[in-house]
Amino acid sequence: MSADALRPWQYRSWIFPRDPRFAEQAGRVLDLYQGSWEGQPLGPQDCVLSTDEKTSIQARRRLHPTLPPEPGQPARVEFEYERRGALAYLAAWDVRRARVFGRCETTTGIESFHRLVDQVMRQEPYRSAPRVFWISDNGSSHRGAISAERLRTWYPNAILVHTPVHASWLNQIEIYFSIVTRKALLPGDFADLTAVEERLLGFQTWYEAEAKPFEWKFTRADLARLLDKLHEKEAAKQRRAG
Repeated sequence: MSADALRPWQYRSWIFPRDPRFAEQAGRVLDLYQGSWEGQPLGPQDCVLSTDEKTSIQARRRLHPTLPPEPGQPARVEFEYERRGALAYLAAWDVRRARVFGRCETTTGIESFHRLVDQVMRQEPYRSAPRVFWISDNGSSHRGAISAERLRTWYPNAILVHTPVHASWLNQIEIYFSIVTRKALLPGDFADLTAVEERLLGFQTWYEAEAKPFEWKFTRADLARLLDKLHEKEAAKQRRAG
């Protein structure tokens, strides 16, 4: 009943930060968004890129043609479909300049990520920038200190900055991926993988022409307040259990 005080069917999922270096790693990312690194302002030629992979994007061919929207009638999409394969979309978002770079690959991995890095770093202003910060998660393509060293061997001016584990919300590329999903991929009716790739890259070109930097407002101070609140709740939970 709508008047019931208890509604057990409503819930929210969350993950408690377990990384002991969560504040340190998250703070470095937030500093870059605010225009600083290790306590010093970024230079005007420094670049900040947010990157990740969107995996297993499927080409689903509907068994009956999708019907376009009409006055008073939304578009109608056949529920049943045939699978026509899947691909991965790798992308990098320039946080300060609102530029987006992306490519489609058959799979993710170090070599696929290397091709994305080449795509960006072989052009200006990144080729000549004093520093190009690459913000990424801890996926297998760019995990740990070894991946940071590998990136430096590819391009000496490139610096890999990891987000904490389970902190995708700190990676601005996820905002762009959400936009891509809603505006370009859903509800999903593609004849083949070529059609998926054309849609992704075509949307990317259109979006960049209209894009502005995201208005990121979450700072180190906000992070400190959030972590203090979580720690207080955890301490209260332990007191009740004890």
